[in-house]
Amino acid sequence: MSERDLCVTRVPIFQGLTLQEQLRVADFARPILAAKGEIVYGPGQPVSRLLVMHSGQVKISHESANGQEQILRTVTDGDVVGERAFLTGHRSNDLAVALEDSRMCVFDHSDLAALLREYPDISQRMLRTLSDRLSSVERLLAAITSSDVTARVAAYLLDLPGSMREGTVTVTLPMAKQEIAAYLGTTPETLSRRLAALSASGLIELDGRRNVRILDIDGLERVATPR
Repeated sequence: MSERDLCVTRVPIFQGLTLQEQLRVADFARPILAAKGEIVYGPGQPVSRLLVMHSGQVKISHESANGQEQILRTVTDGDVVGERAFLTGHRSNDLAVALEDSRMCVFDHSDLAALLREYPDISQRMLRTLSDRLSSVERLLAAITSSDVTARVAAYLLDLPGSMREGTVTVTLPMAKQEIAAYLGTTPETLSRRLAALSASGLIELDGRRNVRILDIDGLERVATPR
């Protein structure tokens, strides 16, 4: 199976298709590479395409009214960028930058429209993905409006993609603490203190500079939910 096929088969919005249907979808995919620090697309560009992450990490951000960068999210293996623009017809004003060497598959919107006519289940999965992302944003916004930095940190950790290791979920911080702190509206020092406090309470375990083991998901959910 070729690299572009692998890109398709590991993406949730295409996983409801049979292998033969996934191979059919892969015929429309164009693989691209982005080196660390490379701009994948920028504000004002006509981004009439869907990006499907195969490997690596890409930061999505935009410039606020005061000229500061506001980080919206990071995308990694299996994530999709551009489905909102496809579904609404609105161009994105976001900036996408590769945080590390990344591989993606690209679908032109015209090709994607043809695929959706052939496989309407894909559009339903797109909407479900957007709904899940909105739920994550709502939880983080609720934590932010509570002025509780610990709640923001807990909500952020819960929304990171994780993997099972030794019976616990392990997540990897996708950005430097300075960038995560800016995203959460706090300082790197406060972020480090809150992570240490969550660790001391037995909810998480810090493993090196980037890995975090979530030891008590229910407890972390309670922390992330403003009272």
